[in-house]
Amino acid sequence: MYLEYWGLKKYPFDNVPDPDFFFMSKPHEEGLTRLLYAVERGKGCALLSGEVGAGKTTLGKVLLRKISKERYDIAMIANPCLETKEFLQDILYKLGITDVPESKVEILRILYKKLTDNLEQNKGTLLIIDEAQFIAESTLEEIRLLLNYQLSNRFLLTIFLMGQPELVDKVKAIKQLAQRVEISYFLRSFNFKETTDYIFFREKKAGLSKNVFSKQAIEIIFEHSNGIPRIINNLCDLSLLVGSGEKKTMVTYEVIKDIIDDGAVF
Repeated sequence: MYLEYWGLKKYPFDNVPDPDFFFMSKPHEEGLTRLLYAVERGKGCALLSGEVGAGKTTLGKVLLRKISKERYDIAMIANPCLETKEFLQDILYKLGITDVPESKVEILRILYKKLTDNLEQNKGTLLIIDEAQFIAESTLEEIRLLLNYQLSNRFLLTIFLMGQPELVDKVKAIKQLAQRVEISYFLRSFNFKETTDYIFFREKKAGLSKNVFSKQAIEIIFEHSNGIPRIINNLCDLSLLVGSGEKKTMVTYEVIKDIIDDGAVF
């Protein structure tokens, strides 16, 4: 609705996990480095936590872009709110096995064969679980047992748990699983400079040749969002809409404050 007014080619602040709009902030770079290390070294389990809207899902999608599909077989589970058997069935399905059995014993047998077949083909197997804070305790216990699939010198399966901060407490409650987490990282929110750089980056990525947010506008965006990318996106997107409707040449402090005061962004 406002693209032509601001001279944009794309909407710069859509809240979808688009790797093309991934901003390599310091915390995101560190998180990606650790996840890639877990992949390359075949670590058994890695955990990525962060507040709602911090960018965990996007980071996971960027990770997938960095991984060679010829070297790794990948199962990505975005909704882990399943019973244990259904969860295991979903893993098989995501690994390309369409004839999924009903018996748990058979499910585990086929999964083990898939893992060993991949190994024989010199391929690693990755299980990436988003929104992992919603995993039932019984399913977390099953995940721990999956980490028993290993040879003398390597794991047959690398598991990534990605979720909100409460995920850490859930994992710690299962001591045997917590001990298997070899890499853990908390994805913090942006500081003020990172927030500024993030806004500039997404404007440029969407086709703007110059910044249209005043310094005071960015200051109040940072103050209200606490540096959480999803909230930054909401404020910036709505402010561009409001600014175009009011024929502004720049998004000002007043535009942002009115949006906040109206309760348009939580």
